[in-house]
Amino acid sequence: MSERRVLVVEDEQTIAESIATRLRAEGFEVELAGDGPSAVAAFVARPHDLVVLDIMLPGFDGLEVCRRLQAERAVPVLMLTARDAETDLLVGLAVGADDYLTKPFSMRELVARTHALLRRVDRATELASAPPPEEKSLTLDDVEISLTERRVRVTGEEVHLTRTEFDLLVCLMSRPRAVLPRERLLSAVWGWTDSAGSRTVDSHIKALRRKLGGDRIRTVHGVGYAWETAR
Repeated sequence: MSERRVLVVEDEQTIAESIATRLRAEGFEVELAGDGPSAVAAFVARPHDLVVLDIMLPGFDGLEVCRRLQAERAVPVLMLTARDAETDLLVGLAVGADDYLTKPFSMRELVARTHALLRRVDRATELASAPPPEEKSLTLDDVEISLTERRVRVTGEEVHLTRTEFDLLVCLMSRPRAVLPRERLLSAVWGWTDSAGSRTVDSHIKALRRKLGGDRIRTVHGVGYAWETAR
């Protein structure tokens, strides 16, 4: 397999160089960009396998960068933020970010999440190259999922979900009413083997509730989440 290329978009040079050094030590080819316009230009000029993207940037911010990158072509995005505001995180996930880290973070965690995101992309690529399956769907109450087309409809109206939101929804709806611990969701959807990213699950659940309706996913405090159904 050829060397994976990562675009690191960070205006703080010390942080950018630290990330680049660690990712290069992991075998990645790394390109740096220090502002919004140069990040988009670099992405358009060369294909990248993953983007590590700071939310606070000169030119235009990381949310706008993410929006433009995903409009160009789909790419996994790990967003970095010095802010912990829920609105910022939900907007980041809504424009196509797959995961986020709040500064300060450990390089070990950044590397682990980078590898996990790329494993998800590899699995999706393998599935896409497999023989076309028969049309499969999953329907509970007024929510219908086309597994083949990766589309979701609520009361007949299509709802746009990100790649991660779709996978999380399928995981929940596949076992209605069953309480799925955060650790299990992290393993099934993100491919993580520890619970360090439990807040990532919480943020994606909030994003799903905003799109699908807040009463469909039940929180079991201290444990995880369950998909509610009238059936």
